[in-house]
Amino acid sequence: MRHRRIGKKFGRNPSHQRALIRNLAIALILTERDVEDFDTKEQAPKTPGRITTTLPKAKELRPFIEKLITKAVHAQESIKAAAELEFKGEKRSEEWKAWRESDAWRDWVKASAPAVAARRAVYQKLNNREAVRILFDRIAPRYVDRPGGYTRILKLAKPRLGDAGKRAFIEFVGESEYRNSKATSAIPTVEE
Repeated sequence: MRHRRIGKKFGRNPSHQRALIRNLAIALILTERDVEDFDTKEQAPKTPGRITTTLPKAKELRPFIEKLITKAVHAQESIKAAAELEFKGEKRSEEWKAWRESDAWRDWVKASAPAVAARRAVYQKLNNREAVRILFDRIAPRYVDRPGGYTRILKLAKPRLGDAGKRAFIEFVGESEYRNSKATSAIPTVEE
């Protein structure tokens, strides 16, 4: 019996299962990079924010990646607060040294501490600095107003060649979904 055993085994030992999910999450996040960041143009994804995998792997990846995005979204408030308190001048200058000795620096450290803790927690799960940077700087700011559901799974009709495994896309929801804009009515209203 598998009572209270969470997650699929995928025919792997536990450390291999964690590595598989971690690598899928990193691959999904890294598709959000700029085209210039890839070695060649052919390596760049056709659709940023989307990977193709098997359906069971996509279903297992979804809660893992959504928890990481939620951590990053909750950290956005402290990132904004710290940005307001941050020193705007030249580093290592006399003004910067004076700012480091003042209470303003302590306020900045206190404001940025939750964001640093969130980055460290996400890094512990992903173990990839570039993926953490993209998650906090590009992906999480999109979803600040969204209460969840950052990814979607789309089943593909054509099975995988070789073993006929069910395939699926897992992708971040698009711009039209994460903007809380109300749909305009199809019938125009006339004001008197």
